[in-house]
Amino acid sequence: MPSVSSLCPDVVLIGAGIMSSTLAALLRELDPSLSMMMFETLPDCGQESSYAWNNAGTGHAGNCELNYTPQRADGSIDISKALAINTEFDLSRQLWAHWVREGRIADPASFVQPCPHISLVWGAENLAFLKARYEAMVAHHCFADMEYTSDPAVIAQWAPLAMAGRDTSQPVAATRIQEGTDVNFGALTHALTASLKSDRNIATHYNHRVTGLTRTTDGRWRVTATDTESGHTITVLTRFVFVGAGGNALPLLQASGIPEAAHYAGFPVSGLWLRCMGPAITGQHHAKVYGKALVGSPPMSVPHLDTRVIDGKSCLLFGPYAGFSTKFLKSGSWTDYFRSLTPQNIIPALTAGKDNLGLLDYLVRQVLQTNEGRFKALQDFYPTARPEDWTKVVAGQRVQIIRPDKGLHGTLRFGTELVKSADRSLIAILGASPGASVAASVALQVVQQVFPERLTEADWLPRLRQVFPAYGIDLIKDAQACATLREETARVLKITAKA
Repeated sequence: MPSVSSLCPDVVLIGAGIMSSTLAALLRELDPSLSMMMFETLPDCGQESSYAWNNAGTGHAGNCELNYTPQRADGSIDISKALAINTEFDLSRQLWAHWVREGRIADPASFVQPCPHISLVWGAENLAFLKARYEAMVAHHCFADMEYTSDPAVIAQWAPLAMAGRDTSQPVAATRIQEGTDVNFGALTHALTASLKSDRNIATHYNHRVTGLTRTTDGRWRVTATDTESGHTITVLTRFVFVGAGGNALPLLQASGIPEAAHYAGFPVSGLWLRCMGPAITGQHHAKVYGKALVGSPPMSVPHLDTRVIDGKSCLLFGPYAGFSTKFLKSGSWTDYFRSLTPQNIIPALTAGKDNLGLLDYLVRQVLQTNEGRFKALQDFYPTARPEDWTKVVAGQRVQIIRPDKGLHGTLRFGTELVKSADRSLIAILGASPGASVAASVALQVVQQVFPERLTEADWLPRLRQVFPAYGIDLIKDAQACATLREETARVLKITAKA
């Protein structure tokens, strides 16, 4: 295999966030001889969407996010998306546990903490929805540990701040899964990139913006990166490119010229959090409490009061409050959105906009919302909250996918998906949620799609089963394997819920 120094790496990764670092670390597990080169525009890894203050960091597992369990027209609850996300998070747990066992991550507490996941609703209609959701979910082994109560005293034990001072005439209900987690994906990104530094076959170039991405006549990719400080350029040739550049993935896809990306567009959304750091308050709340989005608002607007553990300190975040920015990255340019519009994607973008006028109205109202209005939303979750205990924090940028569907009609997507060239020599990850929580699933999909010839008993399969003990097992169907796996990964990651 060629060495990194030959400028012909086997793999080029664009972006040094959780997606690229996870894929690079997994590929090293499977074949340490693979040469890889990573380019990052910023001076350090994990500074955009992976950064702790830029994302919700909930360790999305489908436990408490009510938008993952829509209600059908007949009143029944569709839990299929929650199940998919729940078991994708199991892949992340397996991968992290493997790295802890191997000593690649010294202390799991540096990035993952046990934290109950709670759904809280009020009002008769929402109580009926939550009860139906609970009954559908608890019947499946993946959510068998879910608890339900409509007793305010019990909810007060689960989430004291949410019940103190609440109107007792208003009916409330909640579900809880104790063995949820809080994940600091910025810390995990740093741990992974630190473990890669000692590998002579892997080179990371910070302060390097990818400015060229073209195909050569022999089917390879010519990747050019410019040093943002010196102006010096590096050009490399590679057989495979992974674009894990967050909001900047769409412009890079467009630069690649692959026809599969031609009609994709993006819709950038900014956001705000309210943050509380006071130990007297944070010490009273240890949970992620998700509510129900207001009627007519988009899935991204689901409000939640989150315990976060960042740099060893517990804090509370509430939000998100959405807004509109034309930047694709927090460190990006106000021209990002306009430069992303092309003759090929303008019709999908316009038709998606026409179909989502309610979203545009919601964003306008969010942008115009006063500080008093934002704080009133917090008081729905924490009735006795005081303004002086909270500060505003600007969240990371999210670029929602507009995907061509039914010809050139654009569909606004709120998930995470892979876009790849026909020959699978280039793959990009687009979208926002569940995002980082399914990084291991994304990395595994890339391995399966790009290196299918190596997935044999004589090559990568035995190692994959060591990394992912449940590889090839459908945890949605195999209750025993699911229970065994979760018990083992909880032990290794030290995330067993405290009694």
